[in-house]
Amino acid sequence: MDFTGKKIIVTGGASGIGKAITEGVVRGKGHAIIVDLNMEAAAKIREHLGENNVSCYKVNLADNQQIREVFSQILTDFGQVHGLVNNAGVVSTVPFEEVTQEEWDKVVAINLTSVYVAISILYPSMKANKYGRIVNVASVAAKIGGGLLGTSAYAASKAGVIGLTKAVAREGASFGVACNGVCPSYTLTPMTSIMSDEKKERVLNSIPMHRGADPSEIANVVLFYLSDLSSFATGEISDVDGGVTMDG
Repeated sequence: MDFTGKKIIVTGGASGIGKAITEGVVRGKGHAIIVDLNMEAAAKIREHLGENNVSCYKVNLADNQQIREVFSQILTDFGQVHGLVNNAGVVSTVPFEEVTQEEWDKVVAINLTSVYVAISILYPSMKANKYGRIVNVASVAAKIGGGLLGTSAYAASKAGVIGLTKAVAREGASFGVACNGVCPSYTLTPMTSIMSDEKKERVLNSIPMHRGADPSEIANVVLFYLSDLSSFATGEISDVDGGVTMDG
């Protein structure tokens, strides 16, 4: 996929699925802009992929004001941002009865509100340039009410991402701004590596392919929506879940 001349932001771009997306952007000759809290990991990726191919910005996605400041700075630094991947997020695994207000607010802030804030900063510029590719990473949990890894707060936050994706797609379509979503299931990332063997087996038994995804398998679909190969697709929510959902 060709990203020549394209500048693309990847939140959580320093690890897991985000790292695979960052690598794909650079492989396609684009410039990846990693937005992450872990600058040490981001710096290592930049060194590996080439300092001219990657830029890094530190952001705490729980801090709306910080998101606004940093994303505005990115626009100032680059002039035009062609693509945005809202990939970063947190998992909440506690039963519904144990979800505290603090837990709920944290999960919604990072998984949903930060997505709104990031898009809201870039959307006017994309609209003015008549070009934008936004891809939001949601989750199979949004469609089945949790059950694999995340539970109620996680599922609700990711369902909100799906609704926001469709709304932005509808409003941006006539201005050249496409917005699509990707729903992974169990993916082999540092975040899921701490699961117990018993939990892993239970999760795998619910996946028809009976395996977890390599991060690159999720990234490939995200990269498709970032690229001009998806020029007639917007508002689409693609399941990349090994057959868990199979919705119509």
